[in-house]
This record gives sequence, C-alpha cells and structure tokens, in this order.
Amino acid sequence: MGLALPDVEEGTAYGSPALKLHGQLLACIPTNKQAEPNSLVVRVDFPQRDEMLAEAPEIYYLKPHYEDYACVLVRLKKIQPDAMRDLLGMAWRFVNSKAPPRRPRAARKRR
Repeated sequence: MGLALPDVEEGTAYGSPALKLHGQLLACIPTNKQAEPNSLVVRVDFPQRDEMLAEAPEIYYLKPHYEDYACVLVRLKKIQPDAMRDLLGMAWRFVNSKAPPRRPRAARKRR
C-alpha cells in the first residue's frame, strides 16, 4: 500500500524495514522494545495522533519512547485495509509537508 504512493521507496530505519519519502521516514517496523509485536510506527502530526488515540485506542497506541515524536503505533491485526491506506496517505502528506519530526522543546510534556 505504501509503495503505491508517489515517490515512496523501501528502506531501513534502525535496521528495520521502512518506507521512506524523499529519504524521510514514513513508516517502519518499530525496534523499541516498548512497542507491541506486530505493530507499525507511522508518522503523523500531533493533533491527528491525539484524535486517533482517542477514537480508536484498540488500533492506535503510544508508548513513552514515542511520545515526543510525530508518530503513532498501529496494531496491524486490528486495522482494516481501507484505514491503513488512509493512514499511509495521511503520513505521506505529513512527511511531504516537511514537518519537523519532534515536538518543539517548549511544547513537550514534563514527566
């Protein structure tokens, strides 16, 4: 699905299979041990991520390692193909907009 999007290529991120757009990460298999097995990490902006987490926590989730990054974790066994296509399209638009990959320092939550 991801390779059907314009200019998306296969690559790696942290030694894991990934999809990239103009050399920038679009989605990958998470390597951080906090992520659940059979997950995908997908780049999205923070407001979209917050909305997805609120609307479908059975599909989308977040672990502390990923909180400061513009991404969401996806349970692959729970997401429908049309929702995955929409999510990858959203990621494509986000990465193509040259958005920063991390939250600005002032906006980060304190732990």
